[in-house]
Amino acid sequence: MTTRRDFLRATAGAGAGAVFGVVPTMKLQGAPALRLSRVTPVCVASGNGLAAVTRAMEVIHSGGDTLDAVLQGVNIVEMDPEDMSVGYGGLPNLDGVVQLDSSVMHGPTRGAGAVASLEGVKTPSLVARDVMRYTDHVLMVGPGAQRFARSMGYVVEDLLTEEARRRWVEWRARLSDRDYYLTPEETGRDLPGFRPEASYGDGLLDSHDGVRPQGTINCNVLNASGDLSGVTTTSGLAWKIPGRVGDSPIIGAGLYVDNDVGACGSTGRGEAVIKTVGSHAVVELMRGGMHPKDACLEALRRIVRFTVELRLRDEGGRPNFNVSYYAVNKEGEYAGAAIWAGARFAVSVDGDTRFEDSAYLFQPTR
Repeated sequence: MTTRRDFLRATAGAGAGAVFGVVPTMKLQGAPALRLSRVTPVCVASGNGLAAVTRAMEVIHSGGDTLDAVLQGVNIVEMDPEDMSVGYGGLPNLDGVVQLDSSVMHGPTRGAGAVASLEGVKTPSLVARDVMRYTDHVLMVGPGAQRFARSMGYVVEDLLTEEARRRWVEWRARLSDRDYYLTPEETGRDLPGFRPEASYGDGLLDSHDGVRPQGTINCNVLNASGDLSGVTTTSGLAWKIPGRVGDSPIIGAGLYVDNDVGACGSTGRGEAVIKTVGSHAVVELMRGGMHPKDACLEALRRIVRFTVELRLRDEGGRPNFNVSYYAVNKEGEYAGAAIWAGARFAVSVDGDTRFEDSAYLFQPTR
């Protein structure tokens, strides 16, 4: 029979252990085992990641690994042909070919893996995981990445859906008035329900100026033990030059995880994130003590300072594109932030899954 003195002695020992980073499991007679947690688990993702954070937290609460959690989350989006920014159904490149990019980082083992310009595999995030798990490499690209995926048992198939193909054909028809491609309006054979503006971004994709659609999903998770993992996956910039690679598969740009500090990922104009090594910058700012929101905003200010090309600036000298960061630190504090107001991100914490508004630098004036 457990006495009050025995109970107090056990709890005092547990408290001392927690001070030194040891979290024991206490067994009380007649009650289930209790585990004292240092932090509250939390998962954050881009605005298209509500289902992803929901699934990731289910995995975490069932005792699953942090990387498995975020992968199972983003796989939902990668396999969804209705999401035209990621995986199957993603908008294609200039030649009408879907090329996918992804990176993963596993905080506890300090592992990282990535693929770029991968064709024919719906879940590039899983191939990136296998690069991390089964090779001594971090990044594999193009045909080599596809051959590796085949060797790991992935099915290679055509990822261009009919809707994505239709948007690509419409975009191509608007490129020039001196070729033989015609728009549906020019032929007089418009299809019921067709929306020409859909080819130029309709809110599904992360684009400020609405001219060059782009989209991605980033997802980062922290479990009760304080371990982190993250993944970023994308079909990249729509109508891109074949072989173009954005920030998503670049460790330190589109994703960075340091299990001692925190995790961050990005969506939006990849070239701007690459030039400022954005996600790494956010994590390093958090290392210096910044809250995730302040760290994300400071990294976005660096993008503003780096954007000197006139073609990339509006009348006020501000970027005419958007970038968003999503971050969580070791203590469970989290944030999303964007250059332009109006963005939001998905979060799951304390049993509640919801959207939250992203912090921002600028409010559109028009």
